[in-house]
Parts: sequence; structure tokens; C-alpha cells
Amino acid sequence: MENTLVVQDIFIYPIKSLGGIRVSEAVVEEKGFQFDRRWMLVDETGLFISQRVYPQLALLSVELGENELLVFHKIKKDKSIQIPIDLASGPELTVTVWDDQVVGKVVHPEINQWFSEIIGKEVKLVTMPEKSHRKVDPRYAVNGESVSFADGMPYLLIGQESLNDLNSRLELPVPMDRFRPNIVFTGGTPFLEDSLSKIKIGQLEFQIVKPCARCVMITVDQTSGIKGKEPLKTLSSYRTLNGKVYFGQNVVALHSGKIKVGDLITPLD
Repeated sequence: MENTLVVQDIFIYPIKSLGGIRVSEAVVEEKGFQFDRRWMLVDETGLFISQRVYPQLALLSVELGENELLVFHKIKKDKSIQIPIDLASGPELTVTVWDDQVVGKVVHPEINQWFSEIIGKEVKLVTMPEKSHRKVDPRYAVNGESVSFADGMPYLLIGQESLNDLNSRLELPVPMDRFRPNIVFTGGTPFLEDSLSKIKIGQLEFQIVKPCARCVMITVDQTSGIKGKEPLKTLSSYRTLNGKVYFGQNVVALHSGKIKVGDLITPLD
């Protein structure tokens, strides 16, 4: 039935602003999916870097092994590096994500050097220790949740029909990877997610807390690393409210556990 809402895709993005990984199931935690945005690249001042300024980050793919991350360049195939998941041999560092400052831990000097050479700028890779707590904006938190190095919220939910609607207005359709969702669902009408408040995915409850404001990052082609004008230009023509362009809904988890592709999504109120 077309009104049945079903999880179509689950994505995690271990290193902020690098490639995402499609997974068949994921562990739901307060800060976001397990391994989601638990690593981040920062400049010499500790400020995060992203595709907004360095679109070439899109060319770095990430795979998740049993005990390590594998990062490789989509074009320069010989450029790759393994990063043990539990490696954090460097010093603690106060890092900045937008308006938040939080303690990160430098992973390893050799890894910093690899990324610096690839990007053409001196950077460090930091990980978020379990003891670090970066609080969700209290205007949107439900139970005082913490979040990883994501822009501000632990989860992003988008309906496939919303993308289909956008693509029907574009000369060249764009894939879902432009929008970096965590959970994509099928069924329902375009932008159905805007009307949801509380949902159950499988056996776990989630609270939809606010629409996701979009920026120039969605104009970066994730295959080429080249920035254009779309889909932001078209999206802004019909999805603008109070000067911001919205696509997708930010979500917090009310329980921990697992969700998987194929799980039913049930609106609760």
C-alpha cells in the first residue's frame, strides 16, 4: 500500500562531511547512529571543516570494517588509509562545531598528514570520546539529548517522495546523497515528514523536532566534488520559510536499540 511507510535506506557518515555508508541496519544511540559523525576534520584552530568550503571532501569515501574505517579517494584510487576505530593516541583538543565547543581527541599524526596532503590544508582528524557531551539545542531537545559532530541534531529523516517531487522540477535529477539523510522512507505523499510529530520505527520511538534548513552543501555533486547552483535554487523557490530553505526533518531517538531496512514507520500522534 502506498500509504504504508517503510524504511528504504539507512545511512551513517562516520567522518563529518565525508562520504556516507548505506547499511542494512544500525544501532540507535542518543548521539545518533553508532559510528555516525564520531570523527571530524578540524583546522589549526580546532574549527570543523566541511564541503561548504572544501567540496573536494565529497571525493573521500568511507567504508566501515570490523575494527577500522577505510577512507579512499574516489578518483585517485591509490590514495587510501585505514583508521582503527579505537585509535586516539593524540592529545585532547577543544574543537568547534558551529556555536558549540566540545572536547575531541586527535587520532594520530600520520593520519593528520594523510588528510592534510589530500585536502591541501593542514588538518587534524579528531574523534569524540564517550565522555564528551555536546548538548542538542535546548529548544529542540526532548530529554536533554547529546549529539555527535553532526551539524546539530542526531538524526535526519527524509521521504523518498519528497525527493521525487523535487526531481520532477529539476532539469537534472539529483540523488538522495546530496541531502545526507540518516533514514529514508518510502510511502505517503511528498513532504509527509513535515506533518509527523512522533513515530515508531520497528520497536523504537523517535520524536520529530524541527525541519532541517539547507545550505550550499546540497549543491556539491558527491561524485565529482563540483559545486553548482542546484538543487538549492529550485528548492528555495517553493520550500522557503522565514528566509530559510527546508528539506527533511530533524529527529531525536526516545529509545536505544536497532532499526533495519524494511521496518515499518508508524505515526504515533
